Amino acid sequence: MQQFLCPICQKELVSDGKSLSCKNRHTFDLSKSGYVNLLPPNAKHSKNPGDNKLMVDARRNFLEKGYYLPLSRTLCAQALRFCKGLKNPCIVDAGCGEGYYTSQIWESLAKVTQPEIFGIDISKFALNIAAKKNKSIRYAVGSVHHLPVASESCDLLFNLFAPYSGEEFQRVLKKDGIFIMVIPGKDHLFGLKEAIYEQAYQNKIKDYALTGFQLLDKVVVEDEILLKSQEDIKNLFMMTPYYYKTSQSNKEKLDHLESLETKISFEILIYQKEKI
Repeated sequence: MQQFLCPICQKELVSDGKSLSCKNRHTFDLSKSGYVNLLPPNAKHSKNPGDNKLMVDARRNFLEKGYYLPLSRTLCAQALRFCKGLKNPCIVDAGCGEGYYTSQIWESLAKVTQPEIFGIDISKFALNIAAKKNKSIRYAVGSVHHLPVASESCDLLFNLFAPYSGEEFQRVLKKDGIFIMVIPGKDHLFGLKEAIYEQAYQNKIKDYALTGFQLLDKVVVEDEILLKSQEDIKNLFMMTPYYYKTSQSNKEKLDHLESLETKISFEILIYQKEKI
């Protein structure tokens, strides 16, 4: 069984049900909800790094309504595709947030195999929700740039709308391991932008080439969603970076909307770790 690594000495951490400790006696307590904090104090850039409680709660409430199910179902299908034939596939969700996709991927794989899934995020508010949702997934507060997992230990790594750390992802993936990244498509949430800004704009799509990885496939997921309440509209807005970059006058434009139709567009980029 794969285990988290100690962030201080990089030795394997073993659980006694209440805490995790390594052979050098570095000990990390499990939270009441079940996650462990493996982010060293000197790695913090603020008191509570990562997504704040407002953004995390908004995202949880929005996703639980099923608006992004097309993406979730496609991710589960890709997980099954690349874990086929593996008895205990080791999977890392780097930047897992509140575990919405992580949990669904686990449920999908658990029907055919025994997955070992690690969810890592820098936000303790997100992991407090994630750890309560699925006790079979091991969650840790940590940075995607310093993942607390062993080198060449993972069959599959997900990075969904989270910071990218190429060298670290290569380190933890096994030889020929699979890396799946999700980015917004150029028209993602265009309807929301039209409601807020005088001049709506498309997202810029960067070059797909990544050092150390070979692009195997690109899967596009698109749909039109209709938000039928002020609450859902506000939750969608608050879970995006736009909320923190938009003027108050533009934010107030949403106060008068009782429904909103917008396109959702995602690009699922599937890579394989290149042989050295």
